[in-house]
Amino acid sequence: MSKVLVSGSSGFIGGYVVEELLRRGHEVVGVDNFSKYGPIAKSYDSHPAYRLVEADARDVGLMTDLLRGCDHFIAGAALIGGISYFHTYAYDLIAANERIIAASCDAAIAAHREGRLQKVTYVSSSMVFESATSWPSYEGQEREIPPPLSSYGFQKLAVEYFARAAHQQYGLPYTIVRPFNCVGIGEQRAVGEVEILSGNIKLAMSHVVPDLVQKVIKGQDPLRILGDGNQIRHYTYGGDLARGIVTAMEHPKGLNDDFNLSTATSTTVLELAECIWRKLQGPEVPFRYVCDEPFEHDVQRRVPATEKAQRVLGFVAETSLDEMLDEVIPWIAKAIADGSI
Repeated sequence: MSKVLVSGSSGFIGGYVVEELLRRGHEVVGVDNFSKYGPIAKSYDSHPAYRLVEADARDVGLMTDLLRGCDHFIAGAALIGGISYFHTYAYDLIAANERIIAASCDAAIAAHREGRLQKVTYVSSSMVFESATSWPSYEGQEREIPPPLSSYGFQKLAVEYFARAAHQQYGLPYTIVRPFNCVGIGEQRAVGEVEILSGNIKLAMSHVVPDLVQKVIKGQDPLRILGDGNQIRHYTYGGDLARGIVTAMEHPKGLNDDFNLSTATSTTVLELAECIWRKLQGPEVPFRYVCDEPFEHDVQRRVPATEKAQRVLGFVAETSLDEMLDEVIPWIAKAIADGSI
């Protein structure tokens, strides 16, 4: 099996990716500076095939040294948060993430030139389709529509340009993956996350699933929803996304190509909210809600084309929303009780 460097290995999606790599028998080197959550323990920290390097992915020298001993690089490190993050840290997001991706590419170009590093798998985002006006959003549409309006979405589009430019000039092989609306366990209260008041509940996530679960658990009635609730998302299980990312890394037909990774099922925010309400309140309690003003960059429709990933990689996101929530709700309830979110 290959030796894989994963930047952002202790993050939300990164944690699922490391678990999937280890499950498939790869040796993994993780790089994380704990800038989002602070120091946290992961289930795989003591795995014999895993080594964590606590460091900043912007350190080109260190990243080059690490990549010299690796076959693959999954470039996932980035400043990322909920929708409030996009507004509060608009400059920091684009500035830090540009430095991270530039350092990642510089290190990968040098390591690939020396012979062992085979490819970089770049973790982009569904936010590259932020300005879409027709759906589903297919691979390639991101270069046909206006650029994203948020600095985060714009920077994620830049990640894809970095990938293609490094290949064009230096022959650095790549695969680009775009996760859609990850749902799973492991998210915590971010360091520096700004608290947002939603009715009588203070939120520190601004990610829709943990926020809605927190409101219902804390007794908010009627439930307050950002916007009219008709926003469409494709909530995709973190384990499925990790399976897609690692498959894209391994698959020979993934070379120098890009893939949307998502469930094919559309769900409105209102449908999600009622599903969470029923699971926590039961069928007897009437579902009541009110609508609050949405954030500026609350995209109304994010619907991916999923056919290419299925046809080329054989990837299908199979976990249903019910199954996701049955795992995630108890975890969030415990995290609320523990004070970690």
